[in-house]
Amino acid sequence: MSWEKDRAEARKRRHKRVRKKVFGTPERPRLNVFRSLKHIYAQIIDDTVGHTLVAASTLDPELRGKLDGMTKTEQARQVGLLLARRALAKGIKKVVFDRGGYKYHGRVKALAEGSRQGGLEF
Repeated sequence: MSWEKDRAEARKRRHKRVRKKVFGTPERPRLNVFRSLKHIYAQIIDDTVGHTLVAASTLDPELRGKLDGMTKTEQARQVGLLLARRALAKGIKKVVFDRGGYKYHGRVKALAEGSRQGGLEF
């Protein structure tokens, strides 16, 4: 099972590389994505103070019942839409996207497109 550890370490290295360039400010916070095998999590973070401003995931009570029967990619899009709705309610329109060391593909891409569809700009 060492390959699993290697993959996780490689993702962490990629994430560190991405984080050197991506920094969330109060004017333009960072939209962070974490993807597990079953779920996807997203949060909007102000890195100047280290606070999570908005969060959403497939475990969210607001989404939990609606996601039954959807593919994980469709679920990710719904999480992106919910996150965007919550961000706009808090007055956040522009964010900087942090893909978390994952390829911009599949569920990560679907979440990003859902967020854009919901009204976030990045």
